[in-house]
Amino acid sequence: MDLTSSSGGAGDPRQIEETKPLLGGEMSAVEGGKLGAVPCRRALLLCNGMRYKLLQEGDIQVCVIRHPRTFLSKILTSKFLRRWEPHHLTLADNSLASATPTGYMENSVSYSAIEDVQLLSWENAPKYCLQLTIPGGTVLLQKKIYKYKKVLSNPSRWEVVLKEIRTLVDMALTSPLQDDSIHQAPLEIVSKLLSENTNLTTQEHENIIVAIAPLLENNHPPPDLCEFFCKHCRERPRSMVVIEVFTPVVQRILKHNMDFGKCPRLRLFTQEYILALNELNAGMEVVKKFIHSMHGPTGQCPHPRVLPNLVAVCLAAIYSCYEEFINSRDNSPSLKEIRNGCQQQCDRKTNLPLRLLHTSPDLVCQEATLSESRLKSVIVTSNEIHVEVERNNTANQKMTANAGNDSEPNLIDCLMVSPTCSTMSIELSAQADRILGCYVEILKILSDYDDWRPALASLLQPIPFPKEALAHEKFTKELKYVIQRFAEDPRQEVHSCLLSVRTGKDGWFQLYSPGGVACDDDGELFASMVHILMGSCYKTKKFLLSLAENKLGPCMLLALRGNQTMVEILCLMLEYNIIDNNDTQLQIISTLESTDVGKKMYEQLCDRQRELKELQRKGGPTRLTLPSKSTDADLARLLSSGSFGNLENLSLAFTNVTSACAEHLIKLPSLKQLNLWSTQFGDAGLRLLSEHLTMLQVLNLCETPVTDAGLLALSSMKSLCSLNMNSTKLSADTYEDLKAKLPNLKEVDVRYTEAWKNPP
Repeated sequence: MDLTSSSGGAGDPRQIEETKPLLGGEMSAVEGGKLGAVPCRRALLLCNGMRYKLLQEGDIQVCVIRHPRTFLSKILTSKFLRRWEPHHLTLADNSLASATPTGYMENSVSYSAIEDVQLLSWENAPKYCLQLTIPGGTVLLQKKIYKYKKVLSNPSRWEVVLKEIRTLVDMALTSPLQDDSIHQAPLEIVSKLLSENTNLTTQEHENIIVAIAPLLENNHPPPDLCEFFCKHCRERPRSMVVIEVFTPVVQRILKHNMDFGKCPRLRLFTQEYILALNELNAGMEVVKKFIHSMHGPTGQCPHPRVLPNLVAVCLAAIYSCYEEFINSRDNSPSLKEIRNGCQQQCDRKTNLPLRLLHTSPDLVCQEATLSESRLKSVIVTSNEIHVEVERNNTANQKMTANAGNDSEPNLIDCLMVSPTCSTMSIELSAQADRILGCYVEILKILSDYDDWRPALASLLQPIPFPKEALAHEKFTKELKYVIQRFAEDPRQEVHSCLLSVRTGKDGWFQLYSPGGVACDDDGELFASMVHILMGSCYKTKKFLLSLAENKLGPCMLLALRGNQTMVEILCLMLEYNIIDNNDTQLQIISTLESTDVGKKMYEQLCDRQRELKELQRKGGPTRLTLPSKSTDADLARLLSSGSFGNLENLSLAFTNVTSACAEHLIKLPSLKQLNLWSTQFGDAGLRLLSEHLTMLQVLNLCETPVTDAGLLALSSMKSLCSLNMNSTKLSADTYEDLKAKLPNLKEVDVRYTEAWKNPP
């Protein structure tokens, strides 16, 4: 309230007590309409004195209010622009001066210029400050806060301190001066008091919190006070203070805070408060009710800052779960180091002579020593996280193809889980696991609100999580619900956030697609995302080209299993001439004809484009690569759907096929190259292949469960010129037998086998 107002109120002159003459009427003497210098000085001495003790100087707070003359000056003198300045004032002979002449007291106030001196008072409250009326404005002097600072800075008995705190709070609440410092000063005093006295009992903690609670309803707590509140939430999460006192404080923070970067302890306090709610008996139900109270009962949240603040708290909490491991990244490879390390460990080409038939024993021993050092697990432990990185001796074809690239590696490539050269399993501590579960659940709750979902999708589009979180299976599995909600939303502003922020960056679409680090299904979520994107404005050649370049394998696998969206995608690729390679086109056609829905749509497409039918009549593809995660049933369905008489090169690497698929492979008369790398193809299938595919020239059995029983059958395949038995159960005797019976064998890889470690 403006103290210069002429209307009734706390600052109305009609409610201000008249100063009573205390020394023989000297204070009532007026010279020329102004108080005389000597009487005025004595008045100031008396008014500032406690029990009329004369004071010559001291610390005091000053506020100057100028009487507004114009509209602009009214704005400049409004209550939002006022401030209290601390000064050390001295009552000189002729003027009131400050020891630091700046701000309001840049110029001393002459006694002759003071028109009136009054003590402000209001109903049921003590006298608070001194009002000096000067030409053009008013000077307010108040000393009460400094009195409490002095009393509370030297606590002797805490019951007395608590009483003084309550009085201090009452004074701030009953003050007619509308200034932020009136309420912030008591909070800062209490904050300093608590920081200097750390041995208080729990009950004393709660008493102090309850005493200052009324001030917290309209004011953010200072940083030190936030730390005190955080400690209370951690140590006594079930205390009634958390529900009754902290709830309105946190609600105000979420509604009005503009930047947690400037006030990080407010965010930390909010984070600890939510964790305290989660510790109650009802757990997440209490948290859910709290979030609903922040949203409001209507379909539209009236507070625009609530969602960004909640998301900021969630992101910081999730980051904290992996923080100790992130801080120890000296022991963890960077993204580029992961890529380079993978290349160095796994630079293995299947068609090159990785080990010659005649090698020196010294070279074998050196390679064995190097191999053992590579196979050691890298274990990083900390108080919060246990991470075990198992280095396998597998190779990723995609990473090998990109060898020598010095650019920053793609996030998905570095964190790829399925066939890669490294797998990462992360185990959080029990406390970190609870924090992670709580805040991922909050993100799920936020995604259920229709009005919040567009903003939430936009905030999460850049994938603002550490790579350790994205490599953590539990985290990506729980977050999948949020991504599904985005994929189910028909609004373009929501589902468009599934794509990357810009070209060259990964988005949720890439992470949750087959082969991505977060994919834990056979592509159902991927199909859902493609469906919603194609149903929007993404039915374009550019989007189809991106799918053809990066996700053609998953698209064909899902189409092979009857997914209608993927069938439509493959038909559109053929219709828009996205695929240039004839073998790939023929494989797509065979995939479409393997299901009823695909066959029907392909026939409709052929009616419009006759050249597709002509392409298929030429005998089928010469090269075929089955998508990863394909099964024996997928292979059987594909090979039975079209003509594969010309097929010479078949790659089943990193699929889930077993020896059962051998009965379909033997029906490929022209097959010359077969890649079974990292499959479950065993001895039974190998024996069947050796009886029928006698013309096979290249065979890759790397990391398959074959043993000597099956490998010995390869001696009948006289055309073999390249054989990879890396990481199998090959013995030295079987290896010598194969060398003797396969005269055309020129390239062979027997690393990480008994024959390699113990040569004859």
